[in-house]
Amino acid sequence: MNIRAGSRHRESADVQALLEVQNLTMSYFTRQGEVRAVDDVSFSVERGQALGLVGESGCGKSSIALSLLKILPENARILDGSILLDGEDIVTLTEDQMREYRWARISMVFQAAMNSLDPVYRVGEQIIEALEQHFESSPAESLERVRELYDLVGLDSVFIPRYPHEYSGGMKQRAIIAMALACEPDLIIADEPTTALDVIVQDRILREMKKVQRDLDMGMIYISHDMAVIAEVSDVIGVMYAGKVVEFGNSGDVFNSPIHPYTQALMSAFPSISGEKRELTILDGEAPNLLDPPGGCRFHPRCPFATEECSTTAPPEVRAGNHWAHCWHPQI
Repeated sequence: MNIRAGSRHRESADVQALLEVQNLTMSYFTRQGEVRAVDDVSFSVERGQALGLVGESGCGKSSIALSLLKILPENARILDGSILLDGEDIVTLTEDQMREYRWARISMVFQAAMNSLDPVYRVGEQIIEALEQHFESSPAESLERVRELYDLVGLDSVFIPRYPHEYSGGMKQRAIIAMALACEPDLIIADEPTTALDVIVQDRILREMKKVQRDLDMGMIYISHDMAVIAEVSDVIGVMYAGKVVEFGNSGDVFNSPIHPYTQALMSAFPSISGEKRELTILDGEAPNLLDPPGGCRFHPRCPFATEECSTTAPPEVRAGNHWAHCWHPQI
């Protein structure tokens, strides 16, 4: 079953990036007021590239993921910006059009993926359902495709007709990844894809995901608060804080030469198994309430380098090659 042969995978010489997010702004409207979870965020993902989004819980990472798929809750809206997939702005698409995009062009491995499988349906049937939604294939062809996917993610095909409760936690995680890969989408979003798994299984799954992504030349967005995960799988990294991307660059640049004080604080709280022993640093305070975010730089109430202008004026963009940050006092 040759999924890639379809016309939906079009190559365009005048489109530079697979995904271009431009000035994306998204809010939740609650009884207490507007929560701007994603505030003027821009980034891009090339075909075959892995982007890691990292930051504390509540910084807007998962809200970006939901925006990219347009599966926002009823109280959330995209207020501004564009999301260009192969040059087409999916923000403007209708729900019927988005159904054609989801899984076929862009798919997602959700948080708590082990709970994403319907307990009353066999796992193989749930993957076949995604295939039948987008491709005309016989039952035999669909079953063969599921066998290929199980082999791809390291699952024995004997488990295809079994129910979710007959799978271990790591096996469920692999099955969800197989489902996300079923239609060989251009872009996969993995939101905390290995949460609640032990470190050995976590490492194995991450390696498998990275190999599949490279073999199929897919774009990938990994979302995590775990710096170790992001370090292992990402080519480029975006550091998020309070709804904004505060630093962005190649993985090596961000990890070896962080510019923003927040990124430095994250790195200081991350244990290393090489080099000299050092005491881990705890970042004081908490992320701001986005019902009433601080003015200027949103990190300034917790920043050791903050000055008066940090609290009153939005920080400028500072560049070091292709590596940039928004900060009044970059650590260059």
